[in-house]
Amino acid sequence: MKLGFQVSERTVSRQMPRRPRPPSQSWRTFLKNHLSSTVAVDFFAVPTLTCRILFVFVVLAHDRRRIVHVNVTRHPTSAWTRQQLRECFADDASARFLVHEGDGTFDAAFGRTAEAFGLTSVRTAPRSPWQNPYVERVIGSIRRECLDHVIIFNERHLQRVLRAYVTYYHRARTHLALGKDTPEARAIAPASSGRIVARPEVGGLHHRYERQAA
Repeated sequence: MKLGFQVSERTVSRQMPRRPRPPSQSWRTFLKNHLSSTVAVDFFAVPTLTCRILFVFVVLAHDRRRIVHVNVTRHPTSAWTRQQLRECFADDASARFLVHEGDGTFDAAFGRTAEAFGLTSVRTAPRSPWQNPYVERVIGSIRRECLDHVIIFNERHLQRVLRAYVTYYHRARTHLALGKDTPEARAIAPASSGRIVARPEVGGLHHRYERQAA
């Protein structure tokens, strides 16, 4: 659509893999009702070439599926995680709800830090990743579209790869839930505006397709 083609949504959806629906309508309703004021956080692990484990902390704003903050650490302590909140929300007062799991990292001190920024912590039930679906989907996308194709050497290398993917994710990757737009809204280029060019992103793993005047 962003390149000026009129393609039926049904034509595209037939080629997409089917995913199970969340089992709880009430929780889903809560997330929808507070979409514009909810952020979600989570960790995921990434192995390196030398068999060390790095942990990636992701903060996702639900409204436009924006990755507001991402950082890497070898030791995901409560103190480190609280510092990430300070860096993320020091100048942002729009969020009201913070969805996270019941991991020990998200302890009472973490909750107090969240409250200091006007956030209400919403803890998901044990072993219920479907209660934090948006950030889980983003983590799955980062794995499938980026990290599954890259050998990570160290912490600095992982941060560089993640920065490149986040740029691509915000500017070029469209989302059905956003009306087939990107998190950073992108105008539709009419067919009359020129030929299609492919600009490599994330080290050539993905491309941003644009129209360019001849």
